[in-house]
Amino acid sequence: MSATCNEVLDRIAAGLPLLQAPWAEPLAESRFPQAAVLVALTAEEIPRVILGRRARHLRQHPGEIAFAGGKRELFDESTWATALREAQEEVGLPVELPVALGELEPMITRTGFQVYSCVARVPAEPDLIVDHAEFDSVFLPPLSAFADARRFRLEEMTYGSKTRMVPHYQLGDDSVWGVTAAILALVANVAYDAGLELQRNWQVEP
Repeated sequence: MSATCNEVLDRIAAGLPLLQAPWAEPLAESRFPQAAVLVALTAEEIPRVILGRRARHLRQHPGEIAFAGGKRELFDESTWATALREAQEEVGLPVELPVALGELEPMITRTGFQVYSCVARVPAEPDLIVDHAEFDSVFLPPLSAFADARRFRLEEMTYGSKTRMVPHYQLGDDSVWGVTAAILALVANVAYDAGLELQRNWQVEP
């Protein structure tokens, strides 16, 4: 855990592909509803990650911990365009501010969304403006916290007739779980060689 900021972010950049490619198919032809999130990491000695507590009034996933991000819109040319637009709308990050580091393979959630993760570097003290229609608040825990196996667990959860192993982290009073936890585990594996096992192929429909 003693790696410097440059070492951590350089390791992520070296360990992840960065294509910044257009969406693979027209929106109307995609098999799943599509979304993109921005995994924004601060450029400092101990990089932090921007997370938000979803507003309690939202119909989907109220109160859950999430990245800035959202649904693909017809005018979005790429996954990065979606992630950057949503981050500007939700937490006030100017679209030109994040510096792209890499991308994760798309992940399919239990709700049937195909989520694309765009990993980027942002300044150490970003000037965030929270859209309270989306997030009650934002917080920036250290990325290294998600490499700590003592905080990480897999829970067996049943949805309808299917049982799945779902990743969870506990950070104080905050429970980070589901696709957000899976993304953080994958990034921590690249950044810190954390060796966290998800026990599920997130590229296929659960």
